[in-house]
Amino acid sequence: MPAIQLENLVKRYGAVEVLHGISLSMAENEFTVLVGPSGCGKSTTLRMIAGLETVSDGEIYIDGRAVSHLEPKDRDLAMVFQDYALYPHMNVARNMSFALRLQRAPKAEIDRKVGEVADMLGLTPYLHRKPGELSGGQRQRVAMGRALTRDSGTFLFDEPLSNLDAKLRGQMRAELALMRQRVQKNMIYVTHDQIEAMTLADRIVVMHSGRIQQEGPPEELFKRPVNRFVAGFLGSPPMNFLEAEIIERDGKANVVGKGFELALEGGSAAAAKAHGSKRITVGIRPSDLEFDASAAAPADASLQLRVIVSEYIGAQSVLMCDCGGEQVVVELKSETPIPLGETMRFSVEPASMHLFDRESENAI
Repeated sequence: MPAIQLENLVKRYGAVEVLHGISLSMAENEFTVLVGPSGCGKSTTLRMIAGLETVSDGEIYIDGRAVSHLEPKDRDLAMVFQDYALYPHMNVARNMSFALRLQRAPKAEIDRKVGEVADMLGLTPYLHRKPGELSGGQRQRVAMGRALTRDSGTFLFDEPLSNLDAKLRGQMRAELALMRQRVQKNMIYVTHDQIEAMTLADRIVVMHSGRIQQEGPPEELFKRPVNRFVAGFLGSPPMNFLEAEIIERDGKANVVGKGFELALEGGSAAAAKAHGSKRITVGIRPSDLEFDASAAAPADASLQLRVIVSEYIGAQSVLMCDCGGEQVVVELKSETPIPLGETMRFSVEPASMHLFDRESENAI
């Protein structure tokens, strides 16, 4: 499988620069997910790789070959679009075999490839139906099947699940994960949904304002975000952020904010002491706050929170709380009784806290 490298990619529309020197290497047989909010440049990057957008500056290499000047058909790529882009007058089999028929492949080869891919995607019973007779999820599978029958070296996915309802999106996400195990190909997948990114990717590339913020395995980005944007973007519910200052007491580092004082330990304490500015932001994930029913946790390892709203979502409950005028979200098991309007103590492990410089928003 080819390795793909983006080298200082820049995209301009007139005088407006929307991508500011993107550099990224994607290894062979890797599922890479480009994720970020709308307008961050992820789809533009994908379209430049596909050859659907021109490159203003920089270069794209596929297997060591510069391809920025090549037509899309010469790049050995297959793309799945957000809106399916199926031919309504053709049945499933003819939609899936369209590229092969254009290449004048032998009929036996076309039938074999369409049959293999249809069996993999559960489309065999629908090969003679037209797109209008299929559900949204089935149409999306046909679009994926059309790409897979081409047997290209790299597959590109541009938000393929965004038009589906929540239940179908979950089913298709599972099918994509299974397909990934069967098809040993390079895959580049664009989404704004961080759950899709976390569950599907070998490597996540988080983008914001036309720049790469951080890239790496999902667990690394979740546990060790390099800045406040990445920390807040990955995780559902998102991370809580509280403004604080670093205070040293008896040689120990504490973070002090409105209505709380938390002790730091280990590497976090050393980094806080060495940090030039005392003004920081403390990040705590909702799942890292635990209800302290016995009130046994020390004051410097817990938050006193007033519960404002409780959202029951089945096995979990999400609490909206107040801490010194700041909103704090807590995620806990729904069997825990939490009365509204009460002020309660929630413990937090020092090792689970994230510290960010308040000016640069970079992790400390």
